[in-house]
Amino acid sequence: MAGKYGIGRIDIMEDRVLGLKVREVYEAPAATVLLEAHKALEALVLTREELMVKERIDRKWSEMVYVGRWFDPLREDLEAFIDATQKRVTGEVKMEFLPGRAMVVGRSSPYSLYEREIVSFHLRGFDQRMSASLTKFYGLDGRLGMRR
Repeated sequence: MAGKYGIGRIDIMEDRVLGLKVREVYEAPAATVLLEAHKALEALVLTREELMVKERIDRKWSEMVYVGRWFDPLREDLEAFIDATQKRVTGEVKMEFLPGRAMVVGRSSPYSLYEREIVSFHLRGFDQRMSASLTKFYGLDGRLGMRR
């Protein structure tokens, strides 16, 4: 179904291991949709720090596999981290297909970190006075650095 919308058609220039620059064209509609949906669930259930570190780990893992380092112990170590982050990544994602794009339009998970009552500035769950204290302490290293 996604292929009919041109989703997953990838045209890129790659730098090969031996230094050759090549043009690659792929068609992977199902993989593209699954990856978008999975990333939406990760964004819902993982913390900010987990997401930032996982992005770097994913990039390193991909690089190692691409250059043939499958049997490197580091690859297994990276996978252990990735596996640990995926324990709570479950739920439902609603997708809408547009020409050339799969768009997430809804997501839910029993492990969601999103709490509408807490984050909404219009509801009573968030005390806006806490922001001033957080800003003072969270930005302390930056203010100290600017004094130099």
